[in-house]
Amino acid sequence: MAESGLYIGLMSGTSLDGVDGVLLRLADEAAAVGIRVLQHAHRPFQAELRDELAALNQAGADEIHRAQMAAIGLAAVYADVVSDLLQGAGVSAAQVRAIGAHGQTVRHRPDCGYTVQIQAPALLVERCGMTVVADFRSRDIAAGGQGAPLVPAFHRAVFGQAGEALAVLNLGGIANLSLMDADGATLGFDCGPANVLLDVWAQRHLGAAFDAAGAWASGGTVQPALLRTLLADPYFASPPPKSTGRDYFHLPWLQGFLAAHPGLAPRDVQATLAELTAQSVARDLRRHLPAAQSLVVCGGGASNADVMRRLRQALPGVEVVDSSARGLPPQQVEAAAFAWLAARALAGLPGNLPTVTGAAGPRVLGAIYPA
Repeated sequence: MAESGLYIGLMSGTSLDGVDGVLLRLADEAAAVGIRVLQHAHRPFQAELRDELAALNQAGADEIHRAQMAAIGLAAVYADVVSDLLQGAGVSAAQVRAIGAHGQTVRHRPDCGYTVQIQAPALLVERCGMTVVADFRSRDIAAGGQGAPLVPAFHRAVFGQAGEALAVLNLGGIANLSLMDADGATLGFDCGPANVLLDVWAQRHLGAAFDAAGAWASGGTVQPALLRTLLADPYFASPPPKSTGRDYFHLPWLQGFLAAHPGLAPRDVQATLAELTAQSVARDLRRHLPAAQSLVVCGGGASNADVMRRLRQALPGVEVVDSSARGLPPQQVEAAAFAWLAARALAGLPGNLPTVTGAAGPRVLGAIYPA
């Protein structure tokens, strides 16, 4: 019999660096509150799968077959992470209530009424012998919402404190903010690009998967004219609710701006992209929650010392800390959010915040594949 309160969350984000998984316990399972992470595991993507997942963000030949084969490959990585979690914690599959599996976003078009996270949840059930909850975003979109971001409800549950105006920033491929007023009112949206452009530019010019700790960017010089034109893109000025992804912010998007600024050193472009992330976040925070005194940063970008430094410079008077200071390490937050959302789904509780996504109302999120 499943032990009360044990859930697994699996997250593979737009950075395409691999899969993070957590095993967590809920103190109050019926209300899906009071989390404690018992185990964390990470598996990087092999280059072939990572490249295929990236390619599937754009139209291509035989993409239906390719997407299904990539989903099968992703399920294998997910199953390996689940195995790592169970072994590390000394827990059996029978003790876990459910896996919350986000899948890999390859299209996000709420403007057209859909979002696509490829994965193979039925196969994951067979591989792991546990109930799987998947497809978290489509119900919110069906209700007229953006389907993203979904983490603000979780951020409020684990980081929010009565009487505190708090901002939580997830730095993944995309930067998204959760903004909580002192009275508990919550807003959230995607600010713009983070690792998605920093990584692709580092891959092109360093031959590395990413710019470790932002060391390369830190030695570059921000180009003010390029920064101004990037920030002038209409997305940054558009009001929430809004969400974005690789469909919008990709290498051709950047190259379109660089054509008007020829001859820039690649390192200076990287520095400008890091500053773009910091400035777009700072501008949105000042615009939508000027009372915030703390910015809690999670996601892979929290380990980018250069971006963190730029955020602190752009937000004088705001304490900028990574989420470890609030009890949950940055790489565990999103995976924990989808474990929590799985618990909400099984309990019949809504997982979205209409003030964040713009949906017509609260909705139970996720499709349940029983063990």
